[in-house]
Amino acid sequence: MISPTANPDFSALWSSIDTTLLLQHLTDLEDTAIECPMSTLKTCIPDSKISTNLKDLADQWQKLSKESASIADTEKSATNWLICLFNTVFAKHQVILAFGNGEPEYFPAQNNQPARIEFANGFFASALHEMSHWCVAGKERRGLPDFGYWYAPDGRSAAQQQAFERVEIKPQALECLFTLACGYHFRVSQDNLFADFDTSGSTFAQDVYLQVEAYITKPVTLPRDAKTLLRVLLSVCNDKLTNSEPR
Repeated sequence: MISPTANPDFSALWSSIDTTLLLQHLTDLEDTAIECPMSTLKTCIPDSKISTNLKDLADQWQKLSKESASIADTEKSATNWLICLFNTVFAKHQVILAFGNGEPEYFPAQNNQPARIEFANGFFASALHEMSHWCVAGKERRGLPDFGYWYAPDGRSAAQQQAFERVEIKPQALECLFTLACGYHFRVSQDNLFADFDTSGSTFAQDVYLQVEAYITKPVTLPRDAKTLLRVLLSVCNDKLTNSEPR
C-alpha cells in the first residue's frame, strides 16, 4: 500500500489493488450471509417483486458511462441509476434512497412507511455519502432521525470540527470505496470552508485514507451492508467483471 500524505491520492490507492480479488473476498464473506447470493448477476434479484435486476443495472451503467451527454445530464442519469440500484439491493430492508429538497436527512421507518435516506440537491456524491452513513449506522441508530447525529453548519468552532471529523472518518472511507468502485474521483470533505481557525494541522484526510486502506486490507471489517453494496458496485460498474463468466 501507498503511505498517505497531507493530500493523499485515493485513486492511486485504488489502482494499486486487485479489484477482482477484492470482489472475490467480498463474495467469499457474503455467500452464506446475505439474502441475495451474488454468484451470478443474471439470477440475482433481491426481491421477486422487483422487476429491475442487477444485470439490467449493469447494462445501464455501461451505456451511461459511454454517453457523451452534458455533465448535468450525466449527473442526473447516474443519480437516478444509483437510486434504482440501492432500492433494488436493499428492498427487504425497509429503506429507500430518494432526492431531497434541501439538506440531506434520514427519516427512520414509521407507520408502515420505509425509512428514507434523502440526499442533497440531486448530487451523486451526496447520495453515496448518505448511503455510507446508513451502512455505518447500526440497528439502534437507524431508528433515530438523522441516525442520532447532531449537525452544525459551515463555520463550526475548532471543537465542533474535531467532533465532526471523528464521526466522519468511517462514512467518508466507505464513500471513497463506493465512489472509486463507480470509476469516479473521490475528495475528502471537511465541510467547513468558513472556519475562523487554522485547519492546517488536521489529519482528517490521512485518517480517512488509512481507514480506506484498512477496509481494503481486511474487508471483513466492513459493515455488513457496506460489504453488500461494495460487492454490487464492483460487479455492475466494471465491464470486465460484469461480462466475465460466473463461477
